[in-house]
Amino acid sequence: MDHNISNLERAEVLTQALPYIKRYNGKIVVVKYGGNAMINEQLKKQVMEDIALLSLIGIKIVLVHGGGPEISEMMSKVGKKAEFVNGLRVTDKETMDIAQMVLAGKVNKNLVNLLGTKGGKAIGISGMDGHLIEAKMKNEALGYVGEITKVNIEPIHDLLEKGYIPVVSTIGCDNEGNSYNINGDTAAAYIAGALQAERLIMMTDIAGLLRDVNDPNSLISEITVNEAKELYKEGVISGGMIPKVDCCIEAIYEGVKKVIIMDGRVPHSILVEILTNEGAGTMVVGDTND
Repeated sequence: MDHNISNLERAEVLTQALPYIKRYNGKIVVVKYGGNAMINEQLKKQVMEDIALLSLIGIKIVLVHGGGPEISEMMSKVGKKAEFVNGLRVTDKETMDIAQMVLAGKVNKNLVNLLGTKGGKAIGISGMDGHLIEAKMKNEALGYVGEITKVNIEPIHDLLEKGYIPVVSTIGCDNEGNSYNINGDTAAAYIAGALQAERLIMMTDIAGLLRDVNDPNSLISEITVNEAKELYKEGVISGGMIPKVDCCIEAIYEGVKKVIIMDGRVPHSILVEILTNEGAGTMVVGDTND
């Protein structure tokens, strides 16, 4: 950061942000937070700073987070080995208890606490609170990995109305009292859809959607749902990007205006996306003829 920036330049920067502040004031923006930006302490502080700032200028921010690495770390501490089938964690009852403890306890409350130190008013909830995320078992072989059956959005609306930043850990529940580990991207897409959010921002460990994975300059800055489907066929969207883009398309279908896949490793990428005309990452939009 250049500390020699003059006060006049600072004021100039702020006035340039004014149209964007006006556009987003009172609107709902859902941020899905995870990956590298969550492991690196310095980046984590910056992301929380950005979220506190956006909240303080009147944007209704909902933070949805994962925490896979922390779950694996806690499992190894208790001598359990993480098992994955097609990228999904095999979750027996004991693993589910650990996931619930880590996500809804440690990770969630640490983020709430950090937001508080940055001047944000945050309250942490899990998908079990107010039956926010109802789920069922996705597949017997995976155990307590949940598929979302229903989202009850009232708890989030109540918190936003009172000026809080809801921080949501993605643990689902059913009417029998079971809890389920839910994919964070999927949960964010459904929550953003239920809120009819203005934006869903998916923070990842890559620059966005690249036409050529090996060329960081081949970033696709905007894409429609139909164009995305074409890129699946061409194999441009492959591997770990497939479920991510699936979630973006799902969110658009559910009523989110625009979805951004963004590089969480870039400092203040959220502010660049919301408060400038630069934008960051890849924006997924609906098809005009839909």
